Amino acid sequence: MYTEDNQLYIAHCDNGPLYMVGKMANRHGLIAGATGTGKTVTLQVLAESFCEAGVPCFMADMKGDLSGISQAGQMSSFIEKRCPEFGIENPQFHGCPTRFFDVYGEQGHPLRATISDMGPQLLSRLLGLNETQTGILNIVFKIADDRGLLLIDMKDLRLMLDYVAKNAREFTTTYGTITSVSVGAIQRALLALEAEGGDLFFGEPSFNVFDFLQTEGGKGVMNVLAADKLMLNPKLYSTFLLWLLSELYTQLPEVGDLPLPKLIFFFDEAHMLFKDTSKALVDKIEQVIRLVRSKGVGVYFVTQSPDDIPEVIAGQLGNRILHGLRAYTPKEQKAVKAAAQTFRTNPNFNTEAAILELGTGEALVSLIDEKGAPCIVERAKILFPLSQIGAITDDQRNELIRKSRIYGVYDKSFDRESAYEVLVEQQKQEEKRLQKEAEEEEKRKAKEAKERERSRSTSSRSTTTRKKKSTAGKALEKTINTTATTIGRNLGNQIVRSILGSIFKKR
Repeated sequence: MYTEDNQLYIAHCDNGPLYMVGKMANRHGLIAGATGTGKTVTLQVLAESFCEAGVPCFMADMKGDLSGISQAGQMSSFIEKRCPEFGIENPQFHGCPTRFFDVYGEQGHPLRATISDMGPQLLSRLLGLNETQTGILNIVFKIADDRGLLLIDMKDLRLMLDYVAKNAREFTTTYGTITSVSVGAIQRALLALEAEGGDLFFGEPSFNVFDFLQTEGGKGVMNVLAADKLMLNPKLYSTFLLWLLSELYTQLPEVGDLPLPKLIFFFDEAHMLFKDTSKALVDKIEQVIRLVRSKGVGVYFVTQSPDDIPEVIAGQLGNRILHGLRAYTPKEQKAVKAAAQTFRTNPNFNTEAAILELGTGEALVSLIDEKGAPCIVERAKILFPLSQIGAITDDQRNELIRKSRIYGVYDKSFDRESAYEVLVEQQKQEEKRLQKEAEEEEKRKAKEAKERERSRSTSSRSTTTRKKKSTAGKALEKTINTTATTIGRNLGNQIVRSILGSIFKKR
């Protein structure tokens, strides 16, 4: 419940109402507690209060329950009993302006990002790559950037990986070693992600985070992400929310401490974000959390136990609401003790014992005061929501989607020229070039063969002519010789006859 002096009434203790100071709401927060202790209702109460103050919120809806924030609530015996305790005489039930989103595009406006927007670090986490494979993916992104190749969807990345692997020798000197084994592992991880529907997340139009920062009628819009199906892939869910948070940090301008935040980002099931996450990425998350508050964004982690949050990040969560915890094992008892030590002690009760005694709707609350210091912890009852508790019908959801101001903006995807189209065209041109070279080589060989044939034919004719000339010469020589012999013989006979005749006449 919002008050005019930029304070949000969210809980009531023995000493009276507990208010969250508006200008301290961007100091982040934690909502923790075991299953069934009231975390979701607390989130809804906080979101309603921010809505009334004109602050938009983003939240993931795990079971569909938060969709009820779009509809007016109604009186119940439980609420009727709590009204006198909270000093509320006539609660004004109302819904909040709500927009529904869904990565798969089934229960809300599609939410997409390009491969380039996601970046190699988050994509490596999503694909579960090791250090070597992450290095290869960084090289692929660098080559794509250097060559002006846009990585928009998964087919762009797959073909880019194939292109880099086939030309590894060309790139190794400049970018580093590229092995086909690592490239193959990345390709397999992409196929696994695609089989789980992750490919629907990558594409265009890419989501503009400024569409989260909207108001309607002076109230902040509640941006509700349908996450029941997304939760089946915890790594995609947590990486996607981390990408959204990173985009807010990157895109929004510096504004410092405002009277009220520009956006409240509820990160539900936060333990998934830090499970199996490298130290380098945790450090990156810590940096984003630390700096995003100067962009006017408050981040509230919702989880089952405070120790789900790394200490380096937990130290930045100033506004804390802790519901009951279970302590049946030594590990759980240790977690309760650690949680109690995160609060500023209240001398009126034992914090550690109170954590185990809290009933549904009760919580230990410690908020940041106007000077930026945490207040002493109070045992309090969280206010009831003024909107509907529980899921809405499919017809109600579809009607709100159709009436949304961004209806049609993200609902139809498109595929512009990117790395895939460029590389396919290059492959076609290369195939044409190779085919042309092959044809020219074939023509050259045919021409050479014809010339050789012509040369052999000319040589053969010359040989035949020489042979004929040689035969004719021999015949002529023989004839001449024969003739000469005959003439010689006849002439000799005549001479002989002439001489002999003269002798005989003398006688």
